[in-house]
Amino acid sequence: MNDNLLPFQKLDVYKAAKQLARAVHEAAIRDAELRDQATRASKSTFLGLCEGLPSDSAGVRRRHFEIANGSLHEVIGAVDLAEAIGVVDAGAAGEILGLATRLKAMIRRLPR
Repeated sequence: MNDNLLPFQKLDVYKAAKQLARAVHEAAIRDAELRDQATRASKSTFLGLCEGLPSDSAGVRRRHFEIANGSLHEVIGAVDLAEAIGVVDAGAAGEILGLATRLKAMIRRLPR
């Protein structure tokens, strides 16, 4: 393991959010608008957690976790719609939605 990681980078929630962003990118949604929305929202989920996790301020953490949670719901909506209109592989969509469900549970348990 890389010894140069900051403590928050070792957390499962950080790793899951990064995995989600990678999965969205690799899904190659064939509708440009939905691909852009899902990609931006998955990045926002990850980066929101990166801003909130290392903070000692409950208010800062709460604000960033709420933003990450909202962005996560955007990912879910974009991927769900992409699957519904047939512009993403069902297997890729299932993987993303499974990761999103797992990540949602983690975000809800984060101390605020």
